[in-house]
Amino acid sequence: MHRRSFIKTASVGALTLCGVPYAFPKGKTHLVTLSFDDGFKRSFYKTADIFEEFGLKACLNVIASGHLSSFKAPDQWIRPELLGNFDDWNRLQERGHEIMPHSWDHVNLAKIPYTEATLLIDKCLDYFEQHLEGFKSTESVYNFAFNASTPELDAYALSKVKAVRTNGERAVNPIPKKGGGMRIGCKSKGPENIDHWVEEQVNNFLKTEGGWLVLNTHGLDKEGWGPMSSAYLRKLLKRLVQVDSLSIIAAGAVLAMQNK
Repeated sequence: MHRRSFIKTASVGALTLCGVPYAFPKGKTHLVTLSFDDGFKRSFYKTADIFEEFGLKACLNVIASGHLSSFKAPDQWIRPELLGNFDDWNRLQERGHEIMPHSWDHVNLAKIPYTEATLLIDKCLDYFEQHLEGFKSTESVYNFAFNASTPELDAYALSKVKAVRTNGERAVNPIPKKGGGMRIGCKSKGPENIDHWVEEQVNNFLKTEGGWLVLNTHGLDKEGWGPMSSAYLRKLLKRLVQVDSLSIIAAGAVLAMQNK
């Protein structure tokens, strides 16, 4: 068996526990996903290191073409020299972290013609299929750039992937009972440091009866739009892993669970 085929099989097996969907974490009423975007090499390795300190797996979403010479910075925060490549993403995936698509080139798909937008979605997913070991579009979460989509784009993407992450009126989603066909709402904030904002969002969430809180984050320590400090991320995870009713989990892993 070729290495790619082996890893692909292993990845699917890990996701479903040898064909049996993940059981919903017993006693958990609150799920939290910190959904890191763009693919900042330094920040994503640091994020992975911090998550591993607490036995957790990070949710990392990368721009498919960010490492290519043709990639043009869409703004002052996503600079090509800061981004990693698929060697990095395969390494982080091998360490157990979740790598998902975050557009082909970070264009706002809601602002371009529908046909052009769908071609870019396809191009992104095809590139992931070719370059991320074990990646299957049908098992993935497509994370829209700028969290910008339309009902038509959501429907198109959902014909290709398991779920889409995009802007929501609220960042708290219902916990899915069956993974698939889901529009995941999230909130983000920037361009300044978001430590206090994340703390507020999490504390307010903990006062509720539960659900699935998805916060769209980016780089660490002044890197990227709306960065979080690594010191705060470590402090936050240290606190949250001690909350009995809460689980910190990547988006794809939530969808792989079966909530009975």
